[in-house]
Amino acid sequence: MDRLLQLEVFSKTAELGSLSKAAEILRMSNAAASRHLSALEERLAVRLIERNTRRQWLTEAGQELLQRCSTLLNELAEAEDAVSDRALSPKGMLRVTSSLSFAMIYLAPMLPAFRALYPDLSVQIISANRYLDFIEAGIDVAIRTREHEPDSNIIVRRIGQMHRVLAAAPSYLEKHGRPEHPADLARHNMLIYNLANDPYSLRLSKGSTTQTVRIAPTLDSNDGQIICGAARAGLGILIQPLYIVQGDIAAGRLVPVLSDWELPLLTMNIAYQNRVRLPAKIRVFSDFLVTHIREHSEPGIWIDAAK
Repeated sequence: MDRLLQLEVFSKTAELGSLSKAAEILRMSNAAASRHLSALEERLAVRLIERNTRRQWLTEAGQELLQRCSTLLNELAEAEDAVSDRALSPKGMLRVTSSLSFAMIYLAPMLPAFRALYPDLSVQIISANRYLDFIEAGIDVAIRTREHEPDSNIIVRRIGQMHRVLAAAPSYLEKHGRPEHPADLARHNMLIYNLANDPYSLRLSKGSTTQTVRIAPTLDSNDGQIICGAARAGLGILIQPLYIVQGDIAAGRLVPVLSDWELPLLTMNIAYQNRVRLPAKIRVFSDFLVTHIREHSEPGIWIDAAK
């Protein structure tokens, strides 16, 4: 039992980056958590976590142990779920990662209703535009735009596809004019999301005609909210998913351009680790998110949203 508790203290400390936070979740004192971690390192005769007054980090041995013990602890939790009422009433912590924009527009607004249904399940949202490693970051669910994962142990569930649009502030269009053809974009100030696939090349279609345009950024950023803020301020023309800019368009802060041309659709997915038995907390969250998106999205944003 002590060995299992030692692994739990180590795993939580590594995932949360804090011994005190791990102690709080495991409902023990900081001193007790420290004793368990020290006992584990002494038993294994290796340093697992290096720490100073400002931060802590895993050693190479600690990284290897975290990967192995995370799998063990997950399997143990799943086994407990199978024989307890947690399968019907999930408890604990659910860690979700998504872009800042998706978290603001979809995840945060749905949490009150979700928590009302599952009051014993806490949610931690990790805003990140890069793809975090599930094990290293302790992620349960990731909202991602790529359709295939390099790791065959990751399950991908499609939420749906959505439109992308070109738009700019009225002040920018008054000063620089509206582009009338895709080729005109080459002379405009472009605000580019630099984590997109081939971000400096745009492929637009109208009927059977397709145009590919190379664009140079006036601003590029790895976050859609920065791009939207710059566009509202009149810096240039952005390329963003419709769900991110719908509110600005409806309020007149941004105006779509080249609306008769279509950009490739963006696919949004839910990803999670493949398990023999899917943990209840992942299943209920995924189902709730899909339903929330279907029922609360503005018309025209999603194409073939999951049912």
